[in-house]
Amino acid sequence: MQSALVITQSNGGWQFRPAPDLPVARLLIGKPVEEAAQLLPRLFNLCSGAQGMALRLALGLPAPDAATLRREILRDHLLKLCVVWPGLLGLPATPLPPDWTDPAPLCHLIWGGADPADFDGWLGSGQGVSAVVRAIARAFAPGEAVATLPLVRAETALNDAALENSVAARRAQAPAMRAIEIRHGRGPFWRAAGLIHDIAALLHGTPQVKMHGTTAIVPAARGAYAVQARARNGQVTAFARRTPTDHLCAKGGVLQQSLNSLPAAKTHLLPLLVDILAPCVPVRLPEVQHA
Repeated sequence: MQSALVITQSNGGWQFRPAPDLPVARLLIGKPVEEAAQLLPRLFNLCSGAQGMALRLALGLPAPDAATLRREILRDHLLKLCVVWPGLLGLPATPLPPDWTDPAPLCHLIWGGADPADFDGWLGSGQGVSAVVRAIARAFAPGEAVATLPLVRAETALNDAALENSVAARRAQAPAMRAIEIRHGRGPFWRAAGLIHDIAALLHGTPQVKMHGTTAIVPAARGAYAVQARARNGQVTAFARRTPTDHLCAKGGVLQQSLNSLPAAKTHLLPLLVDILAPCVPVRLPEVQHA
């Protein structure tokens, strides 16, 4: 059921057409609650565990252990840091050890022998995946491909306004993240650093889900999913959902601001930028000239 986000370029700059909304509510309303809870994650290839957990929590159903969500988030983070981003940057991929979810091999994979608490020291060390994050920092100068919007909060997660709903948003208060924001803006370097800080938080912990009234907010590999649902007589009677991509593609949102601040001379970096922004739908890009 996946449709595509389409990005185009003309003399007026970058434009995009969000992927059409899927009729998720229509598919779930009227179904028995357990059937609906099993159906929702099957509709999506990405972050399916987070979406399924959010619906189960919103309906008051037993939810999977947060360790399952941790594995889903770590898997997507490591795929980007070790495979996808190196490929887009012309760097070698980093193979994952068989026990990549365990703290010791995970720590070595990301930080090597550097101190995870010393972000700047690690960045210059060449250890772990620091070369990938450093290459992103060098590819985009301060102020390039940036977006400045309110951070998503539990009380705003279900809003359809433009918000910063990303992994970096939930790690934005870390001292190193605040320093990057001041020096570079909320651009690709800030977002890549957000993944590193998210992995650090997940080394010995699990993701923290929240309830705001009847709305479940569940962290995922791309931001936070917010789901509100009601049931009567064992059947779903109401359903609403906001995804990181909904906020990303909102009018005046992160995607629009990031494209507007991407220099014309760096259009060849568009595939990397879009992957860092991480929409949870397929993306169709125009042909871009490589430097």
